Amino acid sequence: MAIALDLLVVGSGGGPDETNLSGYLLKPADADWRDGVVALEAGSGQGTLRQLLRQNPQLLDCTTVSSKNDLVEERRRYTANEIYSFIRSYLITHAHLDHINSLVISAGSLRGQRKSIYAAKQTLQDLELIFADRLWPNLASWDESDEDYKFLYKILESDGNYYPVHPFISVRSFPLNHGTYEGNHYVSSAFFIRHDLSSVELLFFGDVEPDSVASDPRTIDVWRAAASKIPDKLRAIFIECSWPSGRPDELLHGHLTPEHLVAELVALAKEVVNHRQSLGSSRERARKRQKSGSVRDENEGLVHVLDGLSVYIMHCKDDMVGSEEPYSIRYLIKAQVQKLLEAHQLGVQVECAEPGMRINI
Repeated sequence: MAIALDLLVVGSGGGPDETNLSGYLLKPADADWRDGVVALEAGSGQGTLRQLLRQNPQLLDCTTVSSKNDLVEERRRYTANEIYSFIRSYLITHAHLDHINSLVISAGSLRGQRKSIYAAKQTLQDLELIFADRLWPNLASWDESDEDYKFLYKILESDGNYYPVHPFISVRSFPLNHGTYEGNHYVSSAFFIRHDLSSVELLFFGDVEPDSVASDPRTIDVWRAAASKIPDKLRAIFIECSWPSGRPDELLHGHLTPEHLVAELVALAKEVVNHRQSLGSSRERARKRQKSGSVRDENEGLVHVLDGLSVYIMHCKDDMVGSEEPYSIRYLIKAQVQKLLEAHQLGVQVECAEPGMRINI
């Protein structure tokens, strides 16, 4: 299976450790970094990437190959500052500080072309409160002609359409629940990110409240949109699981635990089954035969329904006061998720998103 997308994890934590916050860099797999980068979130940024490069100087290496004789022409090694100068656009799920910290702090020093910030209108309006010459200098504008501004706000509508954010990458956005404030819903986002040439996609979640807790469930809409894409198009889901097992619902603060994450994956599997049943075609019967009965009749269960799908757990909140090492909490959460999934045998592969990982999709 050809690789379509190349994703680098800069930071994957959910705080309180300020050195490991949500930050990911994405490009087409067959492209060089200098051809354009999409930043997913902007919690950790240049400083964290610089530290990662000290640990692994080859982390960002790219090899250019001649199209004429298929010989290696050049091997490039980039600095953190160069990589961030290559960013064309930012995708921001919501404007909490652990998702925008480096976007703000680095705004005045970023090199390269003007960079677009794609997000829901409310998220961009929240960013305006920061870029307002009070908390931080105003370095962003809604006007495409304002070339002096480092950032250009661009509303990402949740209207079912894909919008280009890179010459070969498009995004479809869905609103998510992320708890409440003063009695109002706080809205985050989920992004279907598509490599346009191959139609391969990944699904990237902002912070999300479980549908079982929310007064107005929204994640189910994301699962219904994902159902038809599995297993042929959608290869990976990046989703938060902030707390370990046992945290009471009233203390979730708009986040998931392993129990809630597994319930959401079961909800996804059910939507996949519903979609396949709705097809009612020989194509699905042929798929079952090819898998040698690994998927039972949809009316009987969900065994291996999510075969071929990888789920990357992120945004785990580090335990800074307990006896455990801060980063070990994500391994505990992963183990808890895997244990709970055993009863369902969905076939999904669970991993932790860790700083310094290069993930091929």
